Amino acid sequence: MPTEQIYMEKYDDVATIYFNRPEKRNGLSYDMWVTISELMDECEHDKQIKVVMFRGVDATAFSAGADISEFKTLRYTAEGADKYNRATLIAEEKVMHLSKPTIAMIQGFCVGGGCEIALACDFRFSDHTGRFGITPAKLGLVYNLPGTKNLVDLVGPAKAKDILFTGRLLNADEAYRIGLVDRIYTSEEMVDKTYEYAALICRNAQFSVRGSKYIIGKVLEGAVRDTPEIAQLVLESFETDDYREGVNAFLEKRHAQFRYC
Repeated sequence: MPTEQIYMEKYDDVATIYFNRPEKRNGLSYDMWVTISELMDECEHDKQIKVVMFRGVDATAFSAGADISEFKTLRYTAEGADKYNRATLIAEEKVMHLSKPTIAMIQGFCVGGGCEIALACDFRFSDHTGRFGITPAKLGLVYNLPGTKNLVDLVGPAKAKDILFTGRLLNADEAYRIGLVDRIYTSEEMVDKTYEYAALICRNAQFSVRGSKYIIGKVLEGAVRDTPEIAQLVLESFETDDYREGVNAFLEKRHAQFRYC
C-alpha cells in the first residue's frame, strides 16, 4: 500500500483519489489540501480520465475533517490560518469546477473538511456507516461561502442552518432524506455499485457529459438563459464524431462506441 497521505490510482477511465491516514480517520492536513489541487490539475489534463472518485483508503472513514494538530501550529495565527484557508479554497474550487464528473464514496466519518470535499463533488454515495457533519460552530470558526453555498444548494437554507448551527452528526439515512447523499448502498455492495455507476458515465459521450456539467454549474450560479458560450457549446456538439456515432448507433440498433476524451 502507498505510504503517501493522499494518492491517486487510475484504472480504465476512472481515477480514484485515496485519503490515506486511517490512524487519524483520514484527517486532512495542509499538505493534503495542496495535493488535492495538484491532483485535480492532473485529472483535468489527462485525457484518459473520465470520472474521478474520492474515498478513504479503507472502510473506517472518508475523512473526519481537519488535522486538529495543525490548529496549534499552522492555524494558530491569522497569517497561518489565511495560508491554510487559501489552500482549502483552491482545492475546493478545483474539485467543484473540474470538467469531469466527481463521486465521493463515503464510509464512516465524513465531517468538516471531509464533508467539504464531498459537497464539492457531483455525487455523494454512502453506505449505512456514513456519518455527516460540518462543525465550525464547535471550534468558533465561520464556514466559507463556497462550501456553504454547496450545502444550501443540496439541502436548502433551513437544513443548512440546522447542520451549521448545531454541528451535530447526521446518519446516512437522514443525510439521504434531506438530499445530502444521493444513494445508499450496503457495505458489501458499496464499492462495486459505486464503480458500476462510474462506468455507466464513462460509456456515454463525454462531450455531452461535460457540457451538461458546465451548463448545470451555470444554472447554479443563477443563469436563466443561454449565453453565447453555452449556445456555441450546444452547436459544437453537432460537429463531433461522437454525435455522428450516436446517431448511427441508434439507427443501427447497436451500442455506441464513443471516442471523445
